[in-house]
Amino acid sequence: MAADYDELRTEVKETQERSLEALKSANAPDARSVVRELDAPDDAEEVGIPGGEIVAEELTVQVVPAAEDEFTCSSCFLVRHRSQIAREKDGQLYCSDCEA
Repeated sequence: MAADYDELRTEVKETQERSLEALKSANAPDARSVVRELDAPDDAEEVGIPGGEIVAEELTVQVVPAAEDEFTCSSCFLVRHRSQIAREKDGQLYCSDCEA
């Protein structure tokens, strides 16, 4: 008798059918419940997430102008010491890191 090697073995076929039945009978959420859950507002304070509280304070930052021995790179916009000037083109200064 010739054997059909392309056909699934019976134990594999039974296992696939059992796993398919288990998936069908699983208590999966429906699409509406998922949408409701996604649309629900996040209550970080009720859940107790640290940092979830809203702070109504303004931040104040002191801006210090560049010193005479500093420049702002026209490529990376970082404030650098004048010893790091690699190139000047059309009045724009570029640092050695950007020119490397």
